[in-house]
Amino acid sequence: MRLLTAIFTGLFGSSCDAKDTRVGQPAPQVSGINQEGKTVDFNDLYQKGPTVVFFYPKASTPGCTAQACSLRDAFADLTKEGVQVIGVSLDTVEAQKKFKTDRKLPYDLIADTEGKVLEAFKVGKVMGGLLSMAQRQCFLIKDSKIVWHDESASTSSQANDIKKALASLE
Repeated sequence: MRLLTAIFTGLFGSSCDAKDTRVGQPAPQVSGINQEGKTVDFNDLYQKGPTVVFFYPKASTPGCTAQACSLRDAFADLTKEGVQVIGVSLDTVEAQKKFKTDRKLPYDLIADTEGKVLEAFKVGKVMGGLLSMAQRQCFLIKDSKIVWHDESASTSSQANDIKKALASLE
C-alpha cells in the first residue's frame, strides 16, 4: 500500500488541498553548480529582481523539454519584467550543458546532483524518492520571499502560469 501511495503521489502530486505554507516564507539561501561548473548563489539572483526557480525531473526528456522551452520562448517577456530564471534538476553538469546547448536555453541550469537545492526548497523526488529525479515544481521569488508556488508545475504552459502569477502580484 505504501508503494502505491508513493507512486500515486509522485505521479499526480498530493491530493490534499492544504494551503501551501512555503508562500510568504523567506526564499532559501542556497547555491548550486551550473552547466558550466560555476557556483550560482541564488541570493544574488533574488537581489536582481523577481526570480523563477523551476524544478524538473530529467534533462532532455519530453515534458522537461516542453517546460524549459516554454520559459525559453517567454524569456524576453520575462526579462522585460526584470525576472531571472533558473532551472534545477538532479542531472550532471554535462547533461545540463547538453540540454542548455541543444535547446538554446538562455538561462542557467543547476546540476543538483547531491539534492541540496531540492532539500532547501523542500522539493521531493519522483515516486516518493524511489526515482532519483526531482518533482516538477516552480517557485516565484520576489523581495527574497516565496510569493508563488506551483506544486505540480505544467510543461508547455509554465511561462503563462508565471505571467499570470506576476500579474496577480501587481
